[in-house]
Parts: sequence; structure tokens; C-alpha cells
Amino acid sequence: GIETVYQDLAVVPALDIASNVYLGREVRQKGIMGSVFRRLDKKAMRAESLRHLSDLKVNIKSVRQAVETLSGGQRQGVAVVRTAAFGRRVIIMDEPTAALGVRESGMVIDLIKQIRDRGLPVVLISHDMPHVFEVADRIHIHRLGQRAAVVNPRERQMSEVVAMMTGAMEPTALERAGGA
Repeated sequence: GIETVYQDLAVVPALDIASNVYLGREVRQKGIMGSVFRRLDKKAMRAESLRHLSDLKVNIKSVRQAVETLSGGQRQGVAVVRTAAFGRRVIIMDEPTAALGVRESGMVIDLIKQIRDRGLPVVLISHDMPHVFEVADRIHIHRLGQRAAVVNPRERQMSEVVAMMTGAMEPTALERAGGA
């Protein structure tokens, strides 16, 4: 139930979108064709992939097109859709916008908000503070390999959070204890 999106666009460019969504979880045809001959049910995978893409409002022409024909943001969108489709407990996103441009990053942030709004917890690991403040309910600040504080983004300014990260500012006792 835990899924991860990585910063390096973890998709297979030569495969189509549906195959990437179901990568490692391919659906086999029913009956002897699936059990003995191990044939994939590509029709079902395409239909479900299309449904997942439309649920998250990812704008892609066809689930049959190769991922290599997509922009960086659309590729990351495919990776996010894959995690949203199979994530049941939590989704971890490790710098999902690091390799993307401004417009594409905005698209991924919108996907994160949609997943969050569906009630699925998202852990966003990022150094991009505007993105963090845009989507976070709380911010865990780490410094020198340890948690330094947990802050509420509605109670702290971005400059204060950065100051806590660098050690220029001390968190409150409550924030240090993780009770923000």
C-alpha cells in the first residue's frame, strides 16, 4: 500500500502509457490464456489506465502512445498516476519536480493536490519551499540527518523554515518535540 515517485522519471520510455502504469503489476487474461500462456489483458489495462489518467485530469491523447513521446511533466504524470492507482496507505514523492521545468512542475504539484484531496496521505521530500508550502499540512524539518522540528506552514513563514533548516533559527520547544 506504499508507493513511491522518484525524481528521475522512473518510467520505461519504449513502452506505452498503459504498460507503464501497470509495470510490474500486469493483468493477465482470464482462463487458460492468462494462466497457462500468460497473455496480458491489454484491453483491461488500457481501460483502467485511461480511467486513472482521467481521474487525475492528466491530459494525454492515448494510453497506447509510447512514453518517450511525452514531455517531462507528462512522464512524471504517468509515474504519479501509477502510484495513485496502487497506493492504498501512503505515497512518498522524492523530489518529483527536480528534473522538470516550471510549467511541468506546476502540473505535478496539481496532481499531488488531487491525490491529497482524495484522502491519500502524501509525503513530499523536497527542497523547493514554494512547492512545499503550497501542498503541506505540516513540514518536518531535518538538519544534519535528524529531525529538527515539525512546523505548521500556516503558522510559519517560508524564511523561518529555511532559517531552521540552516540552523540560523531555533524552533520552539513544541516544534522541536514534533507537536506542531
